[in-house]
Amino acid sequence: MRAVVEVDRLTKKFGSFTAVDSISFSIEPGTIFGFLGANGAGKSTTIRMLCGLLRPSSGRARVAGFDVYKEAFRIKQVIGYMSQKFSLYLDLTVAENLEFFGRVYGLNDLRLQTSLARLKKITGLEGREGLLTSELPVGWRQRLALSCALLHDPEIIFLDEPTGGVDPLARRQFWDLIYEQAERGKTIFVTTHYLDEAEYCHQLRIIHAGRIIAAGSPREIKQKYFPENLLELACAQPLEAYEWLQRQPEIKQVSLFGLKLHLLVEPEAVSGLRRKLSQSGLGHFDLRPIVPSIEDVFIRRLEEEAGERGK
Repeated sequence: MRAVVEVDRLTKKFGSFTAVDSISFSIEPGTIFGFLGANGAGKSTTIRMLCGLLRPSSGRARVAGFDVYKEAFRIKQVIGYMSQKFSLYLDLTVAENLEFFGRVYGLNDLRLQTSLARLKKITGLEGREGLLTSELPVGWRQRLALSCALLHDPEIIFLDEPTGGVDPLARRQFWDLIYEQAERGKTIFVTTHYLDEAEYCHQLRIIHAGRIIAAGSPREIKQKYFPENLLELACAQPLEAYEWLQRQPEIKQVSLFGLKLHLLVEPEAVSGLRRKLSQSGLGHFDLRPIVPSIEDVFIRRLEEEAGERGK
């Protein structure tokens, strides 16, 4: 099966600043492909290059078989794009926004009405057509923006931080809509800085300072970057425990997670660590193995990157 998005050493520079630094990946049809990273990591710049809105500095990329350098107009005809910044018209009603974008996509009356009926049912916008967009809660505005991006039934859908500023329930509902599109065979490229959302993706790339620092499915990424035992330590003095653990030779890495600590140790060192903790003077503690999360991977990779840059 041929990839619908192919990226090879794609780079974007703004003067002396490198926003996207020689990234490569491919996306198979029907995949929910996630880009996880903090603000400024290069997520939006990547999407804008792939949508034909920003010319790369170097590298190669094809979207639906079209070259991003030479065929940007054709790319725009087969993709749906929901930008990070809310881009609909607040002084228009829900129905007026939908019709306006349908006309922009060149839909005739029959196709527009068919598409509107389907999308309003899917996104729950039925009965809200007469409301001004400015009156909608943020979560409903995002549903409207997604509907506008889907009107022309695009092959590939680019969603740039689609749930930013949305409450947790609305975020979950929005992801239900994303899954519905993937089940229809659509390819979804979604960027996020929410660590829990990364778990929903079929394929994931963690991007930092314009570079991809982890790649694979969420499960593959966790297995790759956590071959050791991951333990969680709960105690009454987490800061003191953090400093103590950093001095222990069997501890490969320790990170604070709220009032608890996550630590990496080799399997054979766990029983010895329990004995040392009992004699450390830190008081009562609970040490147990846990399954790593994407947050664990994210923090570990950032700490490793910082260590490499500090050498």
